[in-house]
Amino acid sequence: MRRALCFAVALLTAGLRLAAASAAIAGQVIDAASGRPLADAIVTLGDETTRADAHGRFAIDGSADRLGVRAYGHGRLWVTVERLEAAGGRIALPAVTPRALYLSAYGIASRGLREAALELARTTEINALVVDLKSERGVVAFSSGVPLAAAIGAEQPRLIPNLRQLVESLHAQHLYLIARIVVFRDSALAEARPDLAVKTAEGSVWHDGEGMAWTDPFSRTVWNYNIAIAVEAARAGFDEIQFDYVRFPDAPGLVFSQASSSGSRVEAISGFLALARQALRPYNVFTAADLFGYVCWNRDDTGIGQTLKSVLAHVDYLSPMLYPSAFQYGIPGVSEPVAHPHAIILLSLKRALSRTGAAPVRLRPWLQAFQDYSFDRRRFGAEQIRAQIDAAQQAGTDGFMLWNPRNAYTSAGLQPRSSAAAGAAARPSGPR
Repeated sequence: MRRALCFAVALLTAGLRLAAASAAIAGQVIDAASGRPLADAIVTLGDETTRADAHGRFAIDGSADRLGVRAYGHGRLWVTVERLEAAGGRIALPAVTPRALYLSAYGIASRGLREAALELARTTEINALVVDLKSERGVVAFSSGVPLAAAIGAEQPRLIPNLRQLVESLHAQHLYLIARIVVFRDSALAEARPDLAVKTAEGSVWHDGEGMAWTDPFSRTVWNYNIAIAVEAARAGFDEIQFDYVRFPDAPGLVFSQASSSGSRVEAISGFLALARQALRPYNVFTAADLFGYVCWNRDDTGIGQTLKSVLAHVDYLSPMLYPSAFQYGIPGVSEPVAHPHAIILLSLKRALSRTGAAPVRLRPWLQAFQDYSFDRRRFGAEQIRAQIDAAQQAGTDGFMLWNPRNAYTSAGLQPRSSAAAGAAARPSGPR
């Protein structure tokens, strides 16, 4: 009897110790300016993740010594347990509305192009950059520790000598940083490893109209390669990882490692994004995926494995490419897209929102800042750029991103910093 009693006491003591060791960390996430609760804020502790409730409150178990906290339309913070306790359990997140310029790896490496973009960030509403870390050709712009990148020569030329140093210098200038990673359009990997490439019916490596080879979206080796590069970007301190060409090529008669159907394509793209989100969980980083503009309108997978709901289920932000020049067939009510850029952007965003039921802050569109190539070759200047930005703002999206493949931007269509709608209060300060 005594032995049994001692055993029971020992079990109870062990249970109490275990409960104490795994005690949940609780708190509340609020908006830094208004103090209002941030429902659905994302809280991570090590490999664990939870969401705040309607009152911004959360509880999470884990063994790490700091929390990662972020919320849609806001920035991200790292908070130690001690700091959380000192703040009475409250975590205040600043509102952030990224208004970004795209820079290729060559653009960020070019002193002239980089400084021109930074000058616009100092003088206009621009407060963010999208930087290529892996391009359409499969070039990895920095010194990667991923063995496959070195094996196939993907790091040549190495345009960013020190990735972490670059991130720190740009964060010091109060910029929100988005790492663009082109996924399945990857000539470097497809040419070096034909076993991982999309094939023609004859069995040779397929090339698209621009001479680019693609990797097989069904391949787990391809998935893991791109995710490993994304993890490196997250470790370097980027605020967001954006996956581009996260789709199947839109050409008939192609051969993949599995049978291609609407269902299998959607499953492959969703599977990749779900695995990427899981791998990136410990880094408290936002994720995004670029979409064909017509995905906002089409009810099938557009032949490329992308549907609005299947992609949104696995990323923080949808980034539809709403370039008027890319809407060659128009949209309902708009037969001349380049003549009506405001309508193209606004109607496409409204359609996407109505079909997903998502909050507008879950979308951040790509906008056209380059000359038309499909209709009348018109220049997209101040009037066209401003019309697109106004449409994105009218729809309530989480900012916008301007695309110019030459990385040549001016202040045309941009509000000056002093009169920008958000002003300094919404300018991101980088992770803390």
